[in-house]
Amino acid sequence: MIDSSERLASHLLASRGGAAVPVCAIDTEADSLHRYRESLCLIQFADRERCVLIDPLAIEDLSSLGDYLSEATVWMHGADYDMTMLKRQFGTIPPIVYDTQIGARLLGVRRFGLGDLVLHYFGIELLKTSQKADWGKRPLSEKMIDYALNDVHYLLKMGDIIVSELKEKGRYEWFEESCSAARQKVLDRDDSREENWRIQGSGKLESLELAYLKGLWNWRDAEAALWDRPTFMVAPNRQLLEWSMDLAQKKTLVPPNHFRPDRLKRFGAAIAAVAETPKSEWPERNLIKRRKRDRDFDRKVDALLAKREKVATDLDIDGSLIASRAVLESIAEGAAPSDCF
Repeated sequence: MIDSSERLASHLLASRGGAAVPVCAIDTEADSLHRYRESLCLIQFADRERCVLIDPLAIEDLSSLGDYLSEATVWMHGADYDMTMLKRQFGTIPPIVYDTQIGARLLGVRRFGLGDLVLHYFGIELLKTSQKADWGKRPLSEKMIDYALNDVHYLLKMGDIIVSELKEKGRYEWFEESCSAARQKVLDRDDSREENWRIQGSGKLESLELAYLKGLWNWRDAEAALWDRPTFMVAPNRQLLEWSMDLAQKKTLVPPNHFRPDRLKRFGAAIAAVAETPKSEWPERNLIKRRKRDRDFDRKVDALLAKREKVATDLDIDGSLIASRAVLESIAEGAAPSDCF
């Protein structure tokens, strides 16, 4: 465990080994299942020589790691979440991020979890018993340490195998393009919280229902902050949607029995505040722009889907890797060039 700025800097200097472009594997662990504000609790790091754990909770200055990663080629598995954590911590993402999951899928591997791939390529079965552990606690148990190290121990060797197989199949450039697009997607993502209350399923709600949803979402967020627990522990999204619809229909709510008196009081106050809100201040529905479809639209989409599946079958990969249905619909309506597929 690297737990000081000095040890971190000296380790990273040794890891470079004089290489102009360092190559490493990275994974991260956070405490999103246990705290209100998700924190980066652990960084797993591997190079060609060793695997180590870096403790961001103990290290005051992680800038040496940020500098190292700003020049590095980094291998990850299922990289979206880990890139997001690095972006929050350092404000950017390593210039090149290769994802073993993307590579395996482009090779036609149908079971592409990390454990599945370690078993597939190395014949070793990993135990995933610490997936929901509280990574903010110290000291880490031996079981948690083993779990964390295994997340990066195999990635560089696995990456070598995947790259070799991709090149044999003529798909390496496709892999590079896919990884670059995934990286750019995280960089472009807006992490602001302004419209977070518009949870999945809220698009079907009417204006008054949305007003209640926004009020209840803000109440839940405040309760989670006071309790220092994830918001789903206060009330799941599904419950907020149901409450919002019931309140708009003037139904009487029966709060959960486990609500303490003070929480129950704030719950009632949040509902009352929405009920007193003028209609002019209710949120509006986000109108979805409907696609302009001619009478041949479905026929065009079906033909494109059939073509996609034929190509996918020939390549022995999942069709979604070639083009999503949304992309095919854009082609069918002329919003995307037909020669892109």
